[in-house]
Amino acid sequence: MVAAVVLVCWVVAIEVRLVVLQVWQHDELSLRAERQQSETQKTPGKRGEIVDRHGRLLAYSVDADTIYAVPTDIDDAVKAADRLCGAFDECDQKDRDQLVERLTRKRRNGSLTSFQYVKRRATPIEAKRIAALEMKGIGFMKESKRFYPNRELAAHLLGYVGTDNAGLHGLEATYDKSVRGREGTMLVQTDARGHAFSRLDRPPTTGGSLELTIDEQLQFIVERELTAGVAAARADGGTAVAMDPHTGEILAMASWPTFNPNQYQGTSDSALRNRAVQDLYEPGSTFKIVTASAALQEGVITPDDLVDTQGGVIKFPGRRPITDMGHDYGVLTFANVIVKSSNVGAIKVGLMVGPERMGLYIRRFGFGKPSSPDFPSESPGIVWNPSKLNDSALASVSMGYQVGVTPLQMAAAASVIANGGTLYEPHVVRATVKGGVRTAVPPKAVRRAILPETAATLTTIMESVVTEGTAKRARLVNYTVAGKTGTADKLVHGRYSSSQQNVSFIGFVPSRNPIMTVIVMVDSPRVGGDTGGAIAAPIFKNIADASLRLLGVTPTINPLPPVLVARRNDSPVTAAAAPMGPTVMTMPASMPDGGGLPDLRGMSARDALRELARLGLTVRMEGAGVVVDQNPAPGSLVEPGGACTLVLNRRPPPRPTGILGDPR
Repeated sequence: MVAAVVLVCWVVAIEVRLVVLQVWQHDELSLRAERQQSETQKTPGKRGEIVDRHGRLLAYSVDADTIYAVPTDIDDAVKAADRLCGAFDECDQKDRDQLVERLTRKRRNGSLTSFQYVKRRATPIEAKRIAALEMKGIGFMKESKRFYPNRELAAHLLGYVGTDNAGLHGLEATYDKSVRGREGTMLVQTDARGHAFSRLDRPPTTGGSLELTIDEQLQFIVERELTAGVAAARADGGTAVAMDPHTGEILAMASWPTFNPNQYQGTSDSALRNRAVQDLYEPGSTFKIVTASAALQEGVITPDDLVDTQGGVIKFPGRRPITDMGHDYGVLTFANVIVKSSNVGAIKVGLMVGPERMGLYIRRFGFGKPSSPDFPSESPGIVWNPSKLNDSALASVSMGYQVGVTPLQMAAAASVIANGGTLYEPHVVRATVKGGVRTAVPPKAVRRAILPETAATLTTIMESVVTEGTAKRARLVNYTVAGKTGTADKLVHGRYSSSQQNVSFIGFVPSRNPIMTVIVMVDSPRVGGDTGGAIAAPIFKNIADASLRLLGVTPTINPLPPVLVARRNDSPVTAAAAPMGPTVMTMPASMPDGGGLPDLRGMSARDALRELARLGLTVRMEGAGVVVDQNPAPGSLVEPGGACTLVLNRRPPPRPTGILGDPR
C-alpha cells in the first residue's frame, strides 16, 4: 500500500509538471528552445546607384567579404584571436582584446552565442589571408560596401553610408528608404552542444537608383575654382552653387573644406557641413536685388529717378550711422544706386517701399522657409515679421543685414530675375529608377514673384554692375554677365566684426539667355581684399568661363563669323557657326514617307547642319543646343538653295504658371 501510494503520488506529480511545461509555459519554453537552437542575423540590402544627369556613376555598391565566427566551434579563443590579428592590415592590442571577447563562448539570453562578426567588409587581401588559415569556426559572407569613385567630388551632396549600410548624411540619408534594398537573413542552427550544423541564407535585394541633376564635369569645375579661390584668400571656408534658372535644377553644389566619403570617420564637423544649405549668413548687398525688385514692381521708383545719398551717411536713433564705406556718391539714379552698391540709396528706396510690401517680396522670393525638399537639413533662414519692422530695422534689411539666408536661397532668388520672374523650387534629383521604371521629377514653379518687365529692367541694371560697378572682376570676354556683389561683416560674440566678413557674388550667364545662375560665398577672407567684388567675383568668373566653354555655349560678345559650307556644285552656302555643345546622343534624320525635308528635331546642331548641307540648303540657326523646331516642317518640299531655319534649345522652354499675389 505504501509503495502504491508513493507510486501514485509520483505519477500525479509528473503529470502536473507536464501540464505546467506543455500548457502554462509552452510559449515561453518554445521561444527559449528556438533561441538555443537557432540564431538569425540580418544582412543589409544592396544600395542602388547614384548617377549624374549623363549617367556617370557617383556612388555604387560593391560586394565585400565579411568575416564571422561561430564561438561554439572555437576551442581556444586567445590563440584564434592571435592568428586573426596577424592577418589583418591593422590590429593593435585593443583590437586583439576585443577579438578574444567576441570569440569566447558565452551565454546570451540563456543560450550559447553561435554568431559573432570578426570584421565587416574586409579588404580582399585580408580575406585572402584569413581564408588561407583554414580556421575552424571562421566563415565568410558577402555584404555590400558603398564606394564613391570620385572621392571628394560632390561629397556634401552625396553624403555617406554607415557600417550597417544606412545613409547617414546628404542624399544617402534623405533618400535612404528608396536607395536601400530589402534586408536579407542568415539562419544559423546549432545542436544540443551548441555546435553549428546548418546555415540558411535569404539574399538581400538591391534598392532603387537616383539620377541627379548635377553634371559631374561642372561639379569638378566648381569645386576646383572654389578650392583655389578659398585657398588664395586664406579663408575659413566657402561654398558655390550653380543651377538652371529655368527649372531649378542644381547643376553643381560645392563646399570647402571637404572630405572623402569613403573614409569619413574622424572628419571634423566643419568639413562635413554642407554650407550651401546649412550656413546662415547676412547676404549684404546681394540682397539689394530683392529691394530693387520690390521698388520697381510696385512703381515707387524708376531706374532713372534720382536718389540723394546724403554724403554717404544716414542716421537712425539708437544706432551708429550707416555709411557708404567712405564714399560720397552724391545724387545717383536708382540704377546707379545698385551699380555703385550705395547703402544709403538702397535704404532710402527701401523706406519708400515700406515694411509690409518689403515683407511680401521677401516671401515671394522664397526667403524664410526651406527652399528644397532634397535637403531636410536646410535652414529656413531668418526674416522679420513685417509688423515689427521699424525704420531702423527696415533700413538694415534693405541693404541685406538683419536677415539670414542660405546660399541656395540666394541662388533661387537670383534665378527669379534670370528666368523672367518665376520662383522655381531648387532640386537635385532628376529621376528615380526602381524595378527598371524611371520616374522623372518635373520642375516645380512655386509662384510668379515679379513681372517679366521688372526682371528685364533689373537684368539691365545688373549687367551694368559687372561692366561699370563693383563686379568688374566678374566680366567675361565672350559673354554678357548680370550680377551683384555682397559684403557683410560677421557677427562675432554678438558684435559685428571689422576683420571678418562674408563676401559673395551672385550672377547669371549669358545675361540675356541664361544657361546657369551661380553664387559664390567665401567666409572670412584674409588675403586679397575683403569685398565680394575682390574675392568672390573672380571665382565666379573662372567658374562661368570654364562652364560655358564646356557646354559649348555660343559667345554673346563678338560671336563667331558665319561658316561657309560647300554644296555639291561647289558654290558656297552661308550657315551660322555651330556651337560646340556637350556630347549628345545623335538621332539619324528621319525622312517622311512622302520624301521632302527630313525631321531634324532631336539632332545636334552640327549633325543637322551637315544633313542640310548635304541637301544643298541654306541654314539659319536660332539659339544653342539641340534642334527643337524647324521651318519648313518635316516633309516639306524645298528646292536646292532654299533656306531652312532651325530653332535650338538645351531643353524644352519652361512654362511658368501663376500670377502675382500672396505667396501663401
